[in-house]
Amino acid sequence: MSRAAPTLYTERLVLRGWRDSDLAPFAALNADPAVMEFMPRRLDRAESDALAGRIGAHFGERGFGLWAVEVAGGAPFIGFVGLSVPRFETDFTPCVEIGWRLARDHWGQGYATEAGRVALEFGFGRLGLAEIVSFTTAGNARSRTVMQRLGMTRDPADDFDHPTLAEADPLRPHVLYRIAAPG
Repeated sequence: MSRAAPTLYTERLVLRGWRDSDLAPFAALNADPAVMEFMPRRLDRAESDALAGRIGAHFGERGFGLWAVEVAGGAPFIGFVGLSVPRFETDFTPCVEIGWRLARDHWGQGYATEAGRVALEFGFGRLGLAEIVSFTTAGNARSRTVMQRLGMTRDPADDFDHPTLAEADPLRPHVLYRIAAPG
């Protein structure tokens, strides 16, 4: 699927290219109401597989993307963490975003932060990015906490209404966090 993805390692995790064996657990993750609470909707299997295909294509086109994450010596697939280029236009685009989506059984163990740190290092070191952003709906406290643990900061003046969501959608108000390259 995403054979072009470089493999990154942390103390407990492997961030790697996607495998066909990741598709079923990814579909289960995308169908979980708790995991998808702050997304517009849950995905069915076909939509989930299509998303995995887009993730693989992103690696092929850009040399970076949303890595499949496994626990070293443990769970072979727990979700994704990585870098992507948003497909919508707003005041802060074009940009590179860091994001994550992990299976509920793996929440609360610091995996998103741990994997996020190595993804940021890749973005700043290997890609030479000057800034990386992250955003979520205003009520997503768990993701906002990860952003803060990664050293990202928010200026309320940067908050925005997500342009792909309807005006009446309660998920439309988003917060934007940023982090600049070290040094």
